[in-house]
Amino acid sequence: MAIREVREIGDEILGKQCKEVKKMTIRTKILIGDMLDTMYEKMGVGLAAPQVGILKQIVVIDVGEEPIVLINPEIIETSGEQTGEEGCLSVPGKWGIVTRPNYVKVRALNEEMEEFEIEGEGLLARAFCHEIDHLSGHLYVDKVEDGLHDVEPVEEPED
Repeated sequence: MAIREVREIGDEILGKQCKEVKKMTIRTKILIGDMLDTMYEKMGVGLAAPQVGILKQIVVIDVGEEPIVLINPEIIETSGEQTGEEGCLSVPGKWGIVTRPNYVKVRALNEEMEEFEIEGEGLLARAFCHEIDHLSGHLYVDKVEDGLHDVEPVEEPED
C-alpha cells in the first residue's frame, strides 16, 4: 500500500460533496488500504477520502480497537452531548473545542458492500461525526467554539 498526500485546509476539494460508491472495485480496495496506511502513518484517528483527494463516500477510523471502514455512511441516530478538543490531519498543528453527540449510530456498507450498523460513544462517536462531515465538504473548524489553537510541540525527555 502507499502513503497518500493529505490535503490541507484551503484545498478546494475539502469543500466538495463526495459521490456515493456504487460497487467495489480493485481501485477502491487499494484506496481503502492506502487510506488506512496514511491514517496510521500520520497518527490520525480517522481519515475521509476527500482528505486524500478522492471525492468518494469512504471513511476509515481507528480509535485503538480495530480499523473501521465505512462506505456511504449516514448517521441515523444521535443522543447526548460531549464537548472537547478536536484536531484534523487536514488542519495540521491546530485544535479547537467542538460539541458533538456523545452517542452515534451509523448505517454504512462494509468492504464487501454489505449494509451494517455500528454504534459509538465518546471518541468513536466524535470520530464518526468528524469524518462523515468531510464527505459533505465540512471541516471541524466551522464548528469550533473558541477559535483555533496551536498544538504545543511535544518535548522529548532528555536522557
